[in-house]
Amino acid sequence: MPETSPADIGAPQLTAQHRELLDQMLDKWSLQIMDALCGKSLRFNELRRAIPVVTQKSLTTALRRLERNGMVERVVIGTRPVAVEYRITPLGKSLQGLIDALLHWATVTLPDVERARARFDEEAQTAHEPAATAHP
Repeated sequence: MPETSPADIGAPQLTAQHRELLDQMLDKWSLQIMDALCGKSLRFNELRRAIPVVTQKSLTTALRRLERNGMVERVVIGTRPVAVEYRITPLGKSLQGLIDALLHWATVTLPDVERARARFDEEAQTAHEPAATAHP
């Protein structure tokens, strides 16, 4: 039986465009923002409270990037003073199952990853220790 590659069976190939989009969606803040907005629309300061360690600048940058990619929409509410609310779009909502799956995977595999890290670090430290020499 001949071997088949993913390209032979129609699986998508990882291109530079894919990497760019995935880098933007899987950056430090985007998943947390998307997760927070999957439940309800939030104003900027509500998002900051939902993700307390994010800076104002980082949150603004991530929201703009998500808006540009069509995942989030910025809605100006005509109140006095004017308020801005962020909502997840249908395109962004389509990621909810994937986000949940990634978070589940991370939860399930984290203990194994932590053990692998500890083993690697221990082996690396042992390899760099000077050999003990016998003294008469």
